[in-house]
Amino acid sequence: MVRPSPLDSRETSRIAWARYRKLMLGMALVSAGAVILALTYLHLSLPGGLTIHMIVATTAGVGLSVMLGAALMGLVFLSSGSGHDESIEDPFENDPDLKP
Repeated sequence: MVRPSPLDSRETSRIAWARYRKLMLGMALVSAGAVILALTYLHLSLPGGLTIHMIVATTAGVGLSVMLGAALMGLVFLSSGSGHDESIEDPFENDPDLKP
C-alpha cells in the first residue's frame, strides 16, 4: 500500500516550499559574500592583479558551488522536515537477511 506524502497536501507543500525559497535567498547572500571574499583574496595575493577571465571564472566557480550545495541540502531539509521521508514504502522492511 502506498502511503500519501505530506507534500501532497497543498498547505504543507506551500509551507515547505516557502521555507526552501527563504533558505535559498539566504544562501544566495552567503554565496555573494563568498565570491567577494574569494575575489578580495585573489586581488591581494596576485601581483599582476585580476583579469576579467579570472573574475568570471572565480565568480562562477565559487558562487555556483555554494548555491549547488545549498540547493541539494535544502532539498534534503525539505524532504525530511515535511515528513516526506517517513511516507516511503521500504521494500526491505521485513527482510530478515538485512537485520543486524
